[in-house]
Amino acid sequence: MRTKDIIKNLISENIEAKRKMLEDAQIDCIYSVANKIVEAYKNKKKTIICGNGGSASDALHFAAEMVARFEKNREALPSIALPENISTVTAIDNDFGYEHSFSRQLEAFAQKGDIFIAISTSGNSINVIRAVESAKKLGIFTIGMANADGGKMKDMCDLCYCAPSKITSRTQECHILLIHIIAKLVEEQVFN
Repeated sequence: MRTKDIIKNLISENIEAKRKMLEDAQIDCIYSVANKIVEAYKNKKKTIICGNGGSASDALHFAAEMVARFEKNREALPSIALPENISTVTAIDNDFGYEHSFSRQLEAFAQKGDIFIAISTSGNSINVIRAVESAKKLGIFTIGMANADGGKMKDMCDLCYCAPSKITSRTQECHILLIHIIAKLVEEQVFN
């Protein structure tokens, strides 16, 4: 396949995944996810986010949109991305095991009324799953972000946004759009 054909194919896949995000079930889920986060911020609570690899970057991106700003100059919103402190992550990995890298931090930072956002493209990352389990024990509302299958998280989380693709890169591209949609709605509804 020629390079230009590869490029066109990748762009077409992206457009198709985004087109599927316009389906009613997708819109309803996005609406529900955004409303829960808006509700938490209106109640002066925070979001706590985790993920591995590209999803770790998405967790940091999400937190940055809340703490800094998206499109509007406004008051900072509390948001913690659990992958950001490498000293803490590696200490937990070393002392307790990789599967506890996020659940241990959640135990330290989460409070009633907070929202925990678990990002796992497959929906099956063991350290993310353990964090969802910990959040549930703490009574924290859980939102998952996964691929079309949803993996184990689909049935574990209170809400799970399943991107309309099984391809990792397309799923992650949908997740970034979801983060930007949430950021826009938070700014519009919390700071109206």
